[in-house]
Amino acid sequence: MVYQLYIANKNYSSWSMRPWVLMTACDIAFEEVMTPFAGTTVQHAFKAFSPTGKVPCLKDGDVLVWDSLAIVEYLADAHPDVWPADRTARAWARSACAEMHSGFMALRDECSMNCGLRIELGTPSPALEKDLARLMELWADGLGRFGGPWLAGEAFGAVDAFYAPVAVRYRTYGLPLSAQAEAYAERLLAHPAVSAWTEQGIQETWRDDAHEQDCLRGRRVLADLRQA
Repeated sequence: MVYQLYIANKNYSSWSMRPWVLMTACDIAFEEVMTPFAGTTVQHAFKAFSPTGKVPCLKDGDVLVWDSLAIVEYLADAHPDVWPADRTARAWARSACAEMHSGFMALRDECSMNCGLRIELGTPSPALEKDLARLMELWADGLGRFGGPWLAGEAFGAVDAFYAPVAVRYRTYGLPLSAQAEAYAERLLAHPAVSAWTEQGIQETWRDDAHEQDCLRGRRVLADLRQA
């Protein structure tokens, strides 16, 4: 039986992006089931398949797994490529995923994901500067410790999928990063699975006003690459 992965719009949904990119990159067959964001009715619509009313959710026969980190761990039971084989690298990758899952609050708040917009960020807040400093420190640690080109070594895995939405934000807002971090973000954006997600997000015609306003916040739009 093929997995079913329940997601929201690719343009906005960073949480949905993580398992979709991971499964695509690792050649894990799945059926995509998309429910677009639709204003105040979205949580009710998501409740049809998600106990929390949130995305993503993974269905495997009678098994339902919600939350992106739980989905990754569930997939890892049957697909060893999800995590590095080396125990030290695996521990680091799990820790980095958990940090992304629960941290970087200013980055999430001030730079909402939007694949199709290019926005002038302006001066980052102190909280965002702190998040970006930690991000660069974390990426430098993984790349230096395990030799790259991916965060935990030679193979693209769950930890790279978890930071793929950050690369989208880097491109959308022109986030100020170190040369090493910029190079890694560009590698992420060029990965076929990440590129496929972002290109499909740009092709979407749905708009959700709450997400749009959260991205703009009075900032200048440099380009809108999306379909009309």
